[in-house]
Amino acid sequence: MVSIMEKERTRKRPRLAWDAAPPPSIPPAQRISAVVGHEGIEKKYASPPRRDDDRDGHYVFNLGENLTPRYKILSKMGEGTFGRVLECWDRQTRDYVAIKVIRSIKKYRDAAMIEVDVLERLTKSDVGCSRCVQILNWFDYRNHICIVFEKLGPSLFDFLKRNKYCPFPVDLVREFGRQLLESVAYMHELRLIHTDLKPENILLVSSDYVKLPSCKRVLSDETQYRCLPKSSAIKLIDFGSTAFANQSHSSIVSTRHYRAPEVILGLGWSSPCDLWSVGCILIELCTGGALFQTHENLEHLAMMERVLGPLPQHMVQRSKGVEKYFKRGSRLRWPEGAVSRESINAVKKLGHLKDIISSHVESSRSLLTDLLYGLLTYDPAKRITAREALDHPFFRIPT
Repeated sequence: MVSIMEKERTRKRPRLAWDAAPPPSIPPAQRISAVVGHEGIEKKYASPPRRDDDRDGHYVFNLGENLTPRYKILSKMGEGTFGRVLECWDRQTRDYVAIKVIRSIKKYRDAAMIEVDVLERLTKSDVGCSRCVQILNWFDYRNHICIVFEKLGPSLFDFLKRNKYCPFPVDLVREFGRQLLESVAYMHELRLIHTDLKPENILLVSSDYVKLPSCKRVLSDETQYRCLPKSSAIKLIDFGSTAFANQSHSSIVSTRHYRAPEVILGLGWSSPCDLWSVGCILIELCTGGALFQTHENLEHLAMMERVLGPLPQHMVQRSKGVEKYFKRGSRLRWPEGAVSRESINAVKKLGHLKDIISSHVESSRSLLTDLLYGLLTYDPAKRITAREALDHPFFRIPT
């Protein structure tokens, strides 16, 4: 992750129409009614000749080819450990779609089928307020599970990166946070835990944006610009790591920067781990950089204590790494346990949570700070739930 760059306090600007509706899309029911003759498609648009996968099990393709006669491959939208996401043209519905093509390796195929199950559960119970990406179709093609989704815009991380990590205005962060918590609440009520919430997995519905003068001052006279989305509408994606609350869980979940303390300490975890991730995400959207930029457990715990104060003793004493991370089962082995001077300095650079927020946020900062303390409560049993967070005064400010 890119290191946090120094930010200057954002100047007050006229309100923009954050909530301009995204461009209209064809409802699923109407899309299905637009299906053309399937037999005609099969004959006219044949699949390409079979070819071997690459050495990592990825499907090998050329742009313009067909992924089954129904879908034409237009571009590669992204790639991850699971496989690749392709932008395709759906000849039946005459619409653009995003297809997640899973690597032809058993563990990824198995995970993909779990994701399909989760997506179908989410869709079945959805009455239009889940804010989760919609699955349109899935199929097994040449030993690759392919999951067809509605096509969305860029991720919040992509947007931050495009803006050179210039933070979002707090009013926009409020709208993102409200929708993200609605999605998390919806999942938790279905007894599902996402476990991998991060800005990369939150997509804007629309790619449309406006350009404004940048929040950063530059020495030259040349005006610098940043982009802001025209619409605040977002959807949650990537349910490949989603866990069922009533099933046994793996010991480690979440991408490092968004990992809750109970996971690091080996205390077991459940739905509250998602709320910790939400807290980390909101801070990142307000500051432009990840709060806990670390790759090692002891340093991560030291960063938490620097920002939030000492870990509770009852969690320390039950920790599976109590002797590794703590002196006599109480005080963190820091800085003596640090792997480098650079690591010590990285922790020192952090401030208390309220100071971090105050240096980046002008309006509503006390309410936002209070909400974040609730989300970043060490003890998962005392951490606020998604529904409780949605009822916080920070989200009751008129927009």
